[in-house]
Amino acid sequence: MVIARIVSIVIGYVFGLFETSYLYGKMKNTDIREHGSGNAGTTNALRTFGVWGGVITLLGDVCKSILAIVIAYLLFHNQYPDSVKLLMMYAGLGAILGHNFPFYLSFKGGKGIACTGGFIIAFCPAMVPLCLAVFVGAIVVTRYVSLGSLLVVIVFYMQLLIFGNQGMLGVDYSCLNEIYLLGAVIVVMAFVRHRGNIVKLWNHNENKISFHKKEEEK
Repeated sequence: MVIARIVSIVIGYVFGLFETSYLYGKMKNTDIREHGSGNAGTTNALRTFGVWGGVITLLGDVCKSILAIVIAYLLFHNQYPDSVKLLMMYAGLGAILGHNFPFYLSFKGGKGIACTGGFIIAFCPAMVPLCLAVFVGAIVVTRYVSLGSLLVVIVFYMQLLIFGNQGMLGVDYSCLNEIYLLGAVIVVMAFVRHRGNIVKLWNHNENKISFHKKEEEK
């Protein structure tokens, strides 16, 4: 199944290269990396292009993970019925990697949270309600998208462990440790990509979300 793993992560990476905010900005003759935080993700798209730009970026980044996972499933579910969930996870991880580290943008992409959201939707829909509630609740209470994002990946991993131990992932138990490892990689990558935000949160000077278009962050 080594080849299947490689194929799955490559499929994900290729889909992840569709950098929605960057491509949307190019349509408006704007390089998003030169505005706001310089990050090619949903939050910076919202701050740079307004609500519509943020929504388009969110949908694009969510859907590319879903499509990558669906393709991996279609390719391998007959050949590896008991392990296809693992291959779906490789596809999701690949999409996040492609989004975060696109080769054509000098490996400077987004932070992968919208992609992670798409991955959760396609990999295990039962995880979505709690993840969504935590994300929305954190933003409503604090207006810190970064805090909501970090809480989401923590809640995702907690559910991954619980669902796996309870046999709710629909995967062979021989794959569980590898699934837990890949999940940990996703969580660690989210924290690494948000390391600057973590420092700002600690120092109480993190930017709060605004739904009004701004030319620069305050």
